[in-house]
Amino acid sequence: MEIFQTIWTALTTQNEVALNIIGFISCFIDIFINMLLFTTLLNITCTKKAKIIYVFIVGLCGFISRTFIPNPYASFINIFTAFLLIKFELKTNVLKALLAVFIPIVLCSILELFIFQIYLSIFNIPNDLVLNIPIYRLLSSLSIYLCVYIIYRIIRYFRFHINLENMTKKSKILFIINTSVGIITILTQIYLVFFYSDKMPIYITIISIISLITYFSISLYSLFSTSKLDATSQNLEEAQLYNKTLVLLHDSMRGFKHDFNNIVQGIGGYIDTNNMEGLKKYYAQLLKDCNRVNNLTALNPNVVNNPAIYNIMATKHHRADEIGVEINLGVFLDLNEIEKHMKIYEFTRILGILMDNAIEAAQECENKIVHVSFRKEENRNRIVVVIENTYKNKNINIDKIFEKDFSTKSKKTNSGLGLWEIRQILKKNNNLNLYTTKNDEFFVQQFEIYY
Repeated sequence: MEIFQTIWTALTTQNEVALNIIGFISCFIDIFINMLLFTTLLNITCTKKAKIIYVFIVGLCGFISRTFIPNPYASFINIFTAFLLIKFELKTNVLKALLAVFIPIVLCSILELFIFQIYLSIFNIPNDLVLNIPIYRLLSSLSIYLCVYIIYRIIRYFRFHINLENMTKKSKILFIINTSVGIITILTQIYLVFFYSDKMPIYITIISIISLITYFSISLYSLFSTSKLDATSQNLEEAQLYNKTLVLLHDSMRGFKHDFNNIVQGIGGYIDTNNMEGLKKYYAQLLKDCNRVNNLTALNPNVVNNPAIYNIMATKHHRADEIGVEINLGVFLDLNEIEKHMKIYEFTRILGILMDNAIEAAQECENKIVHVSFRKEENRNRIVVVIENTYKNKNINIDKIFEKDFSTKSKKTNSGLGLWEIRQILKKNNNLNLYTTKNDEFFVQQFEIYY
């Protein structure tokens, strides 16, 4: 009984050792529950090992900084540490890392203010006692963690996620600035309310709490609205490009339908005269138009199923069609796999440059042809994109084309940077390769992504 009495005395009176023990345990519980919340809400996938490392380092850093560094400096150190670990250990982008820090801070701070007001109003326990008496510190912390855990379970049950993938670069920059300023503002406000809530009228504290909730709600609403608007704009652009493809396909089919009788009669004329050489030429010309229709059929979002790649290919295809360049497209993999092995932004830059070069070179030839294929080679653990085009300058030096400002076109066109830019991207990624060859008919660029 004496042991229990000693423990109870330690918990109900100011005891620095008991506070440190509770604080040490609370740091890890706090980090773990908050990690469950933001990884679920932001749909962040990571390994179990990465989660353990994150909880251990951030929890330990939080305890050390709170013990030896005064607030608000300790809070800023903890925020910065959490941000770095989320970004690099949980392997997410800057936007998600900022939001992963921002959401738990706001939520826990609001809950903390509410719970401290409950202690003050109902149990008549001032803030300094809640902070300095171990039992009250333990109960208040457990109450906050329970509320956060319930919110996490609700989010997980309804599968509610914040999607940030479709935000434009401008929206991301504005959001990062807004979130950073918001964190500083909220921490300052909470610091003031927390330490002076027992000296201020209750309605002032309530207004402060409501203001924080309102700010947090408006920020989330703005984020959702911006994401939906960006996604809608992107879908609209894709729909417009696809409509162009459908219009070209429809016009081609109308042309075939309108000229079908003439086509059949032309074939019949060669058959009646037993002119096989003439029929072969006629068939080759007809096959060319048929291939054009087949290529347009291949250019649809179900086959080219990555929005960024579809946008590039549709734009280049329509441009090529206007200048009489024939593009033959073959897709033999799920293009979304490319995003798993390299940044899609860098891939579309490379694809766009290679397609522009191929179309411009083919335009100068009598046979204006570009072959494009996407395939996956499981036995070599790589994805291969091959772009072949007819070309006029058979003496082109394939070793010099990657040099800065080298170009076979006029200097006035400000060309010569595209392949050099590709080389800079390749230098930054050790799993990418571009293999350039040529033969009598085609100039070939083979882009390889290893995994």
